[in-house]
Amino acid sequence: MERQKLINFINQVLPIAPQKVEELASHFQAMHLKKNEYFTKAGTICNNYLFLENGFIRAFTFDLDGNEVTTEFYSNNQIVFEVGSFFQKIPSNENFQALEDCNGWYINYDQLQTLFHSAPEFREFGRMVLVKGFISFKQRTLSLINQSAEQRYATLIKARPEIFQKAPLKSIASYLGITDTSLSRIRRELAHK
Repeated sequence: MERQKLINFINQVLPIAPQKVEELASHFQAMHLKKNEYFTKAGTICNNYLFLENGFIRAFTFDLDGNEVTTEFYSNNQIVFEVGSFFQKIPSNENFQALEDCNGWYINYDQLQTLFHSAPEFREFGRMVLVKGFISFKQRTLSLINQSAEQRYATLIKARPEIFQKAPLKSIASYLGITDTSLSRIRRELAHK
């Protein structure tokens, strides 16, 4: 089945009876993004909830000086959407851009709401995805407060090594809350240990 990775992902989050999970997955449609194409642009409403089967997407915004600041990276087998824009139907403050060709499966807001109301299993799946995302966001926010740049770097390279293979160092530095120069220094120091 062509949606097999989506089905596997749903079952990893919340095991669901085979017939039901196939029915839920059938509501998702294929999406292809070319390298540098946007999934969501700042100022537009994010109306799609994407399971990224393969590829790499960077979310970013701009600081008060106009510098790009990376807010998140998404890779294989992750859910991609701008949660505030999607659920509140307000323009996004972030850009979501493919850093390489991407393939996935998406469902729009209205379809997602229909499934939430008609399929308790899908509602529980959605809740678990949101909780996991919130925990990750909270841990990242706290790390910017109570961890050194070196600790944040070490945690990221251990947990998400694909980021270092696919993202520009400038984007990684902004994600870690440090300058390009600091990132280069940290990488040099760790290479010599």
